[in-house]
Amino acid sequence: MKEIPFWEKANLTLEEAAAYFSIGQQKLRDLTDNEDCDFVLWIGSKRLIKKNKFLKYIEEQYSI
Repeated sequence: MKEIPFWEKANLTLEEAAAYFSIGQQKLRDLTDNEDCDFVLWIGSKRLIKKNKFLKYIEEQYSI
């Protein structure tokens, strides 16, 4: 199976999202702990960040 570069993926792990967005993994955990968070996809206990939704979210924020 071919490895897909993380910048081409629709959903990113916390590690990939931290590198892509230059945000710490703990900050991403804090942001995605909220049940109303619409840019997180839970697969069991694993959380993935929906890249496009998170991009829209951070574009609308003054600070995080």
